[in-house]
Amino acid sequence: MALDLSMPILVVDDYQTMVRIIRNLLKQLGFEDVDEASDGTAALARLKGRKYGLVISDWNMEPMTGYELLRHVRADEGLRTTPFIMVTAESKTENVIAAKKAGVNNYIVKPFNAATLKTKIEAVCGA
Repeated sequence: MALDLSMPILVVDDYQTMVRIIRNLLKQLGFEDVDEASDGTAALARLKGRKYGLVISDWNMEPMTGYELLRHVRADEGLRTTPFIMVTAESKTENVIAAKKAGVNNYIVKPFNAATLKTKIEAVCGA
């Protein structure tokens, strides 16, 4: 099964430059339908208003972190199955384990390129 390039993707990061970078990488891969949110609270509001094929979220955000967002998504009956990729600058083993236990589908350590992002999306969304 090929990647569905028309699926809506939500990029969550409080650092606008990183949002732009991820959006550009997604565009390079052929994804056009990309929304953004600046933190977990804003992301939850967007997730309740639209069905996304994938969430790509930073770990370190204020006031709601990506980890807290992930826990909210997995606890919500309507959002629970949404594929979720966590992005972080830290590859601390305890963070990876915590994210896995909370139900993350995949994990990307910054910096990364389009090929890495594509591999992670394919692993999560099927290719």
